[in-house]
Amino acid sequence: MPTLFDSLTLGELTLPNRVAMAALTRSRADAHGVPGELNATYYAQRAGMGLIITEGTNISPRSNAFERAPGLWTQDQVEGWRKVTDAVHQAGGRIFAQLWHSGRASAAGLLEGQPPLSPSGVNDDLSQLGVYGLLANGHYVPLLATPSKAMSLEEIRDTVAEYRTAAANARDAGFDGVEIHAANGYLPHQFLSPTTNQRTDAYGGSLDNRLRFLREVFEAIADELPPGRIGVRVSPYALYNNTRDPNPAETYAAVAAMLDSLQAAYLHFADMNGWFGAPDLDKILAVLRPNFGGVLIANGGIDSGQAAALVQRGDVQMVAFGRFAMANPDLVERLQRGVPLDAVRSTGWYHGGAVDYTDYACAT
Repeated sequence: MPTLFDSLTLGELTLPNRVAMAALTRSRADAHGVPGELNATYYAQRAGMGLIITEGTNISPRSNAFERAPGLWTQDQVEGWRKVTDAVHQAGGRIFAQLWHSGRASAAGLLEGQPPLSPSGVNDDLSQLGVYGLLANGHYVPLLATPSKAMSLEEIRDTVAEYRTAAANARDAGFDGVEIHAANGYLPHQFLSPTTNQRTDAYGGSLDNRLRFLREVFEAIADELPPGRIGVRVSPYALYNNTRDPNPAETYAAVAAMLDSLQAAYLHFADMNGWFGAPDLDKILAVLRPNFGGVLIANGGIDSGQAAALVQRGDVQMVAFGRFAMANPDLVERLQRGVPLDAVRSTGWYHGGAVDYTDYACAT
């Protein structure tokens, strides 16, 4: 039976263990979305994990739900990320960039005064969308989302092209691959749900049409990277950002089958409700596993014992940790030695300097 500490073939890569670092928004890029030396230190500290998935990284100026999140559309951003990938590789790690477009979960104040883009301009629930900004006094606070506009066909085509460019930039920055963020109520997730996607053209209506945007994004990225270096993250039952899919089992069975046919490197699912005492893990596995034959990565409220059991049973091939990865830079070593895991601090999750970011200690 496999364990968390066995190697794993992931597309073209061989990972030394089956512990991944989940994407974690930390909002420590500069005002232009450029990561720096502090980011490089943070990720390199965690290079012992089998795979690092970066924080959500904006593909364009029209995508930003968290101020000071990094980007991948300018040369300065590419050069900033090169510092990160070089540091991770020098420490023996492997790192994928998570490509992010917030869609309607944003505000004009973060988008150079432009309205957020969305499939259909659904704006009945702005208070339920997660948008965050940095005040002049240094405090990081929630912002009220502003009304989005329905994307034209040209804007859809342009956005797909932005994903392709971001993937090419990720390759040039030295990343080992990319993850499409199709979870948590962001743009690809919005296209999948008939509540947030009420289009009547080729991108809306039928399930096949609602899958089209994600398929085109994947295929565009595959022009720049082999499919074995492209993963996808989904959150079928997540309440966050209020996508309100009335039939997630049907939607995500089709998503999984599509990604299987496209030979995606992995399918990474987030059991978002698991953090709030209402896990959907069994339901998610029942939908995804029969339809996706590749590497399945689990995430969301999973402790070390549960992670080990999931891998041993073959339910998933890898488990991604978020909060434990924040608080325990040497997470894999701690798990192997049976050392107690530190809890994440309640401060410093978003924006700031080294405090609550790179000052978590390794076990002695």
